[in-house]
Amino acid sequence: MESVTVNLPDRLASQIEEAAKKMGISPEDFIKAGIEEKLSLLDRTFHEAADLVLRKNAELYKRLA
Repeated sequence: MESVTVNLPDRLASQIEEAAKKMGISPEDFIKAGIEEKLSLLDRTFHEAADLVLRKNAELYKRLA
């Protein structure tokens, strides 16, 4: 597993610690979950945009084939 060091403002670090504590997980796990959620959203957004373009241009693609 790779390790990454990120400098956070004290206020943000405190918010992360408090939120992680409320959820009963470590701050590291809280941060990892947030990153995974953001990456998933980006991936889903890309696929939705690609699907829209493919649907929108389906007739053009048929003509070009």
